[in-house]
Formats: sequence, C-alpha cells, structure tokens
Amino acid sequence: MSTLTDPAAIPQGAAPPAKRTLALPYVAGRAGAAYVGLLVLTAFAYLWTLSRNGYGNEYYAAAVQAASTSWKAWFFGSFDASSFITVDKTPASLWVMGLSGRIFGFSSWSMLVPQALMGVATVALVYAAVRRWFNPNAALIAGIAMAVSPVAVLMFRFNNPDALLVLLLVAGAYAVMRAIDSAKRSVWWMTLAGVLVGLGFLTKMLQAFLVLPAFGLAYLIAGQPKLLTRIWHSLAAVGAMIAGGGWWIAIVELLPASARPYIGGSQNNSIIELTLGYNGLGRLTGNETGSVGGGTGTGGWGGATGLQRLFGGEFGSQIAWLLPAALIATIVLVAAAGRAPRTDKTRAFVILWGGWLLVTGLTFSYMQGIIHNYYMIALSPAIAALVGPASVILWRRRSEWLPRATLAGTVLLTAGWAFSLLAQASTWNPWLRYVVLAAGLIGASLVLLLPELEKKESRSKLVRRGALLTVALIAISALSGPTAYSVQTIGSAHAGAIPTAGPSTGMGRGGGMRIFREGPPPGATGTTGAPGTTARDGGGTGRTSGFLGGGGTSNVSSELVTFLQQGANGYTWAAAAVTSNAAAPLQLASGVPVMSLGGFNGTDPAPTLAQFQELVAQGKVHYFVGSAGGMGGGMGGGRGTSSEISTWVTENFTAQTVGGMTVYDLTK
Repeated sequence: MSTLTDPAAIPQGAAPPAKRTLALPYVAGRAGAAYVGLLVLTAFAYLWTLSRNGYGNEYYAAAVQAASTSWKAWFFGSFDASSFITVDKTPASLWVMGLSGRIFGFSSWSMLVPQALMGVATVALVYAAVRRWFNPNAALIAGIAMAVSPVAVLMFRFNNPDALLVLLLVAGAYAVMRAIDSAKRSVWWMTLAGVLVGLGFLTKMLQAFLVLPAFGLAYLIAGQPKLLTRIWHSLAAVGAMIAGGGWWIAIVELLPASARPYIGGSQNNSIIELTLGYNGLGRLTGNETGSVGGGTGTGGWGGATGLQRLFGGEFGSQIAWLLPAALIATIVLVAAAGRAPRTDKTRAFVILWGGWLLVTGLTFSYMQGIIHNYYMIALSPAIAALVGPASVILWRRRSEWLPRATLAGTVLLTAGWAFSLLAQASTWNPWLRYVVLAAGLIGASLVLLLPELEKKESRSKLVRRGALLTVALIAISALSGPTAYSVQTIGSAHAGAIPTAGPSTGMGRGGGMRIFREGPPPGATGTTGAPGTTARDGGGTGRTSGFLGGGGTSNVSSELVTFLQQGANGYTWAAAAVTSNAAAPLQLASGVPVMSLGGFNGTDPAPTLAQFQELVAQGKVHYFVGSAGGMGGGMGGGRGTSSEISTWVTENFTAQTVGGMTVYDLTK
C-alpha cells in the first residue's frame, strides 16, 4: 500500500481520502534514494565553484583570519589577531570557521566549506523533521524547497553568521518535535532544544529568540505529559537556553575591560548593551546608536514597514516565491487537524512551523531598524516545512472539491506570483516567466480535471501519465523561478556586507557573474576605504551588492602589502584604518593585524584620541592608512573619536603614497 494512503502515514487530524486516489508516482517507493540524491545534489550546488566568492564578507573574513592564528581572537570574536575590537556579533559562527582555518589553513575554501556543509545539514534536518510526522513525499518536497531557496543558496555559500543560526534553529525545531513524540525522554529533548537556541543566541543574538513562541506553544499544547510536567520541561528548556548562551556573556561581562577586546558595535564597551541595543531592541525601534541606518521609522535600509515588505521590492525575489503557498499551507494544515485530540501531530506541526513563519515574518515586516535581504533565510525552513505536507494532503484529497479547488488555486497563485517576481528582472531570460505561467495554468487545469478521469479509469496508463504530467507541471510552476535564481546565484561572485541572490532586478540589488544570459560582466569595486560601486543603479554587479562592499583585497596593491608586512615586525598592529570596511582588505591581503578605528561603522568610541596617542607613544601601531583620496576610510570617516584621530594624524605626521594609498608613519 502507498504511504500516501497508508493510515499509519497519515498524521492524526488529517482525515483519509474518501476514495483511494493515485499516489505521487515513483517517489515514495524510492524514498531513500531520493533523500540521498537530494543531499548529494545540494552538496554539489553549495560547493560548486565556492571559491569564486573569495572572502565573502571581508568584515567577518578578517575575524576568521584572526581566529585561525590567535586563540584569544577566536574566543572573543576579535576583528584582528591582536584583539583590539570584536565584530558586532556574538562569535559562534566565527568559532566554526576559525577552527576550520586552524586545521586546514586560512583560505576562502576553509572558511566557506563549513558554511556549505551547514546548508546540506539544514536540508537534511528539514527533510527529517517533515518525514517524522508525514510521508517521504512531503519530506522530499520540503527538502527541495529548502535547498533551492535563493537566499539559502546565497548564505550557505557565504560567511555571514546566518548559516549557522538557521542550522541551529532547525535542529532546535526537530528536537521539539522529538520531545512532543516522547513521553519518557521529552525533558531531554526540550533541554537539547534550549541549548541549541542558546547557541543560536551566541551566533546572532536576539534573532535566535524569534522561534521561542512557536517552540514553547507547540510543546505546551501537544506534549504528551501532564500540563504541570510540560511547564516544568519548558522551564528546563529555558534554563538550558540561558546556560547555552549565557556562559560566554557572563565571561565577557565579568572580565575587566583591559583583559579583553573592546565590544564592537557598543558605545560603552558592553556586550549587554550590544545585545539589547544595536543588535536588539534597536533593530525593532530604529533607535540604533552608532548604526548607519534605521531611526527613520521606515525600516532603515529595508524600505517601508508593513506586510508588503516581504512580498516585493528587494525582499520578494529572495524569499517570497513560495510564501503565499506557505500561508495557504498553514490554513490547510489547521483544517487537516480539525478537532483532533490535544496531542495531534498535524496541529503541533503547524503551531511549530507556522508559528516560526508568522512571528519571524511579522518581525521582519515591521522592524524599523536595519534589515537586509539576506535576513530572509530565517524564513526558508518554515516555508519549506509547511509547503511539503500541505501539498501532499491536498493531492491525496483531490477527489474532494474543496481540496481540489484549493490545490488548483494555490498552483495558479504560485505561478502568477513567480511570473511577477521574474518580471522584476525583465531583461533576464524573459522567456522563463512565460514558461512558469503556462505550466501553472495547465497544471491547475489538470488538477481540476484529473479526479474526474480517475473516477472512470483509476488504473489506466492514461491516468497515470496524467498524474505524472500534473505533478511535473506543478513542480515547474512552483520551483523553476527560485531554482533559476539559485543557479544564477551559484554562477555569480558575491562579496561585501549586503549580498543578494539572483540577477539584477532594477531595484538596486543582485547581479554578478552569469550562467544565464544577461547583461555585461561585473565591473570593479571601489577602492579600499571607499564605498563599492555596484548594483545600486540596478544594472551593476552582485559582487558587493551595495555601498558596504568595500574595495576588496584585489584593490590592495602588492606594494602596499609588502610595505605593511615589512613594517609589522615589533608592532602589535602593523597599521590602523578608520572602519573595519577599510581595515579588513588590508589585513586579509597582508596577513598582519590592522586596527579598526571605530569598529564596523567608524562610530564606536574605540579608541579615544588619548588612548590612540598612548598606543602610538608605546610603539604599538606603525602606520595609519587613509583612502586613495586622502584621509578617512569608508563611510565612518569623520565621525566621533575616529574623526579626532584622523585630524590628529594629519596635523602631526607626514603623508606618503604607497600603492595608491595615503599612509602615515606614526613612528616619525
């Protein structure tokens, strides 16, 4: 008997079909091979030409480089090996990449391969989570949807912390599902879920907590033990979460400031301030002291706040391909649960994954601080997990008019929405959107007609071929758009602080090297210490994807590299530069510590002028490197203490030009 119609494979609350209908062909009987094939193809896609992304986000790459040479820098997440200042995030993702650099030597590959493997593990866990309560077809659909999500493909080939965050949260969701399944071991699974969320906090701070309402409600409502026991288990999970993420915070806060680096992104050298301010409530309110965006009440760099944010503009092509389908899937799963018992798995599933989607989606929609396109990867697992089971439930019950109409309508909506998203990049393979739309129209029509044919000849070859064709057309209409964007992303070089998946949309994002036919090849980025000159006009490259791209190591001349390397002996920092955006390429190219004045934005009060003067007097900093055009160094130049330092240097030291850059010898 097919697993699609086997009562054991149908979760509680999902009523069996009134009449046996044809199962999705071939997939269920070869579930193991399909699963392995999915993971192999995912690994191939995520690892293919991975080094073309170079050092990715050079801000984090510099910290990984430091972590691969200094255990102190590794532990604190320092930007440089001499541990002057940390990056503006907790360091868990740097720990993984730094250890890889320790073992294999620091390189683009040693840094990015762990990220790609995290992507494969995430796809495997999404499949496993869905498979636990549903059949292999639902799990396979979910796994594919996760694997081809454009923003997921982008970030699992990049070095931002989002890759590890998503893996940890998906693992946490799986642990909650195991806790709901188990009566005797539920407390241990909930404890594990808490630890995983705590580690997520050590990866990207408070963003990890967006899943907590869904995790908590799912277990409190559907867990097998009695209510008081479920409450106790939930409290144990909270305690484990605090322990899993709080131990590092406690160490940093308890250590004297002189024994650790300055906390980047904070104004008072406090990890608590960073957690609650710049990387916490400030992201919601827009009141982010020291940031380069936000505070406008319109969502910072993310445009106007509101439900429309995730569906259009810069965000839609990153995540929204299956978002309407996922919202419909949530309703379908709620209806499938019906009035089932409290412990019904379908209801628990939709609380868990639907809650993840709704809470995270609403937060991203209305946050008024800095938000970037790549944050949307946090929605990918929930979208994939919801679409898989709902698709199978609707297919299985297509003999009933309401599920049939819902499935056909969802196919049409998904195809039409994909057409709209593809039209944003109107000159990029324009034929594709018409193929998607046609597949959706024909597929939806077949969904409506096929059950009538099945009533007459349920076993005929014509019916089987019709089912195959219908499934193929649905897959083409739903997955061609995101898959094409993902393939284009794999074929493009991405670097800088704001990477974006897919081709240029004419909205200031995307592009890069092409696999599909498109416009001219990518141009060069800006000089070190100056903004990149990429896709803000809608026709540029995807290499740096915005004005935080920086110059990249390719723009650091060999003359300057040799100059810094020869001048590093006997100094704690070979050089100093304003902002991490300016310091990172210098450090990556030369391999010697470069002090980032003012941190990422150049707005951190570290060091003060007096502190910098003392370091110079002690002979700890050799050079000050400005930009190709003179002083400063990126968008942070001319702000706060870094501005005072720049002025003091120009007034007291002699400038020279080395490799096209302005350099000051602070020992003369």
